[in-house]
Formats: sequence, C-alpha cells, structure tokens
Amino acid sequence: MLATSAAAGVVLGIVLVAIVIILFGFTRSLKIVQQGSVGVIKRLGEYKKTKQPGISVLVPLVDKMEKVDMREFPMTGDQQAVITADNVSLWVSATIFCQVIDVKAALFEIADYMLAVDQLSRTALRAVFGELTLDQSLSQRETINTRMQDHMADAAMKWGVRLNRIEILDITPPNNVLQAMSEQKEAEQHKRAAILKSEGEQQAAVNSAGGRKSAAILEAEGSKQASILAAEAEMKVLELQAEGEKKARALRGEGEAAALTAIDGATINPNTLAVLQLRALQDIATAPNAKVVVPYEAAGLIGGAEMLVDVLKGVGARPNAAVNGAPPSST
Repeated sequence: MLATSAAAGVVLGIVLVAIVIILFGFTRSLKIVQQGSVGVIKRLGEYKKTKQPGISVLVPLVDKMEKVDMREFPMTGDQQAVITADNVSLWVSATIFCQVIDVKAALFEIADYMLAVDQLSRTALRAVFGELTLDQSLSQRETINTRMQDHMADAAMKWGVRLNRIEILDITPPNNVLQAMSEQKEAEQHKRAAILKSEGEQQAAVNSAGGRKSAAILEAEGSKQASILAAEAEMKVLELQAEGEKKARALRGEGEAAALTAIDGATINPNTLAVLQLRALQDIATAPNAKVVVPYEAAGLIGGAEMLVDVLKGVGARPNAAVNGAPPSST
C-alpha cells in the first residue's frame, strides 16, 4: 500500500509538472502586438514572417518574436563640435525625425539601426557645416536641414529607415566670437543710424530745394501773368487812344470839310488874309532853326503888310476927321 501510494504521488507530481510546463510554454507562445508596432517572427534564428498588431501564437521553443515600433520617433543627439569653412568652432545639436518603413531591412541589414542613424547624423553634421561660413551657419538653418537630409537619406533608406525631417536645435559660437558678433551688431546699428540720418537730411534738402523750386516757378508764373495782364492793359489803352484819335481825326476832318465848305461859299476879306500871312511869317522867323527859308510869296506878304498899314492909318485918321467935322471917306 505504501509503495502504491508513493508511486501515485510520483505520477501526480509528474503530471503537475507537465501541466505547469505546458501552461508556461503556452503562455510564452502567446504574444500580443500593440497598435503602431509589428512583430517579426524568427524560427530557429531565421526570418519567418511579420505579424501585424494583435495576438499571435508561436511555436514553443522554436519561434521567437521581436517587436519593432513603426511610428515616427525623434532622435535628439547631444551637442557636437563642428568647424566651419572659415575655421570657426561651433557647438551644434540637432534632432532627427525618422521612421522604420522596412522591418526586415532594419533588423537584418544592420545590427543597430538607431545607433547607425545617430552616427550618420554626426558625420553629416560635420560635413555640412564644413562647407559653410559662420554667417551662413547662423542664418541658413533651412539650408543646413535640407543638406543634412540629402546627405543621410540614401544610406538610411538601405537600413529600412526613412528620414522625415532634420531640425537644428542650437548653434553656439565661442565666447570671443559672440563678443565680436555683438560689437559687429552694435557697429552695424550705428552705421544704420548714420545712414538713416544722412538719408533724412538728404530728403529734407531735396524737399527744401523742391519747395524753393516750386516757389520760384509760382513766382515766375505770377510775374509772367502780371506782365501779360499789364501788356494787355497797355494794349487796351493804346487801342482806346487810337480809337479816340481816329474819332478825333474823323471829327477834325468833318470840321475842316465844313470850314472848307464855308470858305468856298464865303468871300475872305483881303485884310484878314494879310494878317494871317503875317502871323505865319512871324512863326517861321521865331522858329529855332539854323536856316530860314523865305517863301516865294514874300513879295505878296510885303504887299499885304503895306495894305494893312494903310488900313491902320485910315482907321487912325477917321477919328481925327470926325473931330474936325469932316466926314470919313469910304474905301
């Protein structure tokens, strides 16, 4: 009975151990793949297949699963010393956003693709900054990102890794370079202020000259307009004067015509004609001329003068005759 009980106990223990081993192996054969990842099954060390997210059952002690994250992930490296094309040492840090697109290549083409991408980024960083000057390195970050991505894309693609983008986080020049840059910036600010001041003075001078020019033009136009108005007024006065003289001449012509008509219709007294001739001769004699021209009718004038003297004598004798009682003689 004792032997039977011992044998039964051994069998029960073996059964229990077998059950535990089976349960342990079954639990080890069940694998759950989370969303965003895939599971690579290797059977006896050889690539078997790729399992999508969900639950998978493996062959115990034969299959092995390795999970790979397929989501985009950032790789931030520490600061690295680089030298620019103009021999300036800089400390640079960058972040690489990459994503596994070929699981088989990422696991079997290279031992550690994350380490490989990190080392490749360091090499690309030195190469890109070595082609740029300090000013270009500080001002052309987009260009640096593009060049680094172009430099790394082909190599990373062989490992099943795609580089989505690269961002330069920080660029730190040495202290002496920072001080020189500060002084340069201050000098540029002073230069810009001087340029702006000179441009302002130049613009003010141009505006002042333009104002003087406009004033001179307006003054000249005003003078021109005034001269035109004065000339027009003078011309109007002359026209009025000419019109008046024309009317006067017309009136004088009408008067002379009337006088001539009256003279033609009347008999002039010879004594009056003699007086008029003597007055004309007196005007000629008193004129300020170097030469005196005696008219051809001078003899007639002398005769007229003698006639006038006789008339005057006759006029003087008439009162005396009246006084003496003798009647005046008729001529």
